[in-house]
Amino acid sequence: MKTLEQLKARAKELAKQAADYSREANQVHATDREQGKILMRRAYEASKRCQVVIGEILRQEKTTV
Repeated sequence: MKTLEQLKARAKELAKQAADYSREANQVHATDREQGKILMRRAYEASKRCQVVIGEILRQEKTTV
């Protein structure tokens, strides 16, 4: 099991990754729609993984309090 600090770092990393993919997708979409869709799918997946990590953080915080 990971520590809260490790989970928070992972959540931050995934959130940044999702934002980066989304930003890149918006830039690419005008010239290459298919690549834009792929990047948005990656952003969505990173966001979902981030939400899972946040849920684990909340669960751990609830059990330690």
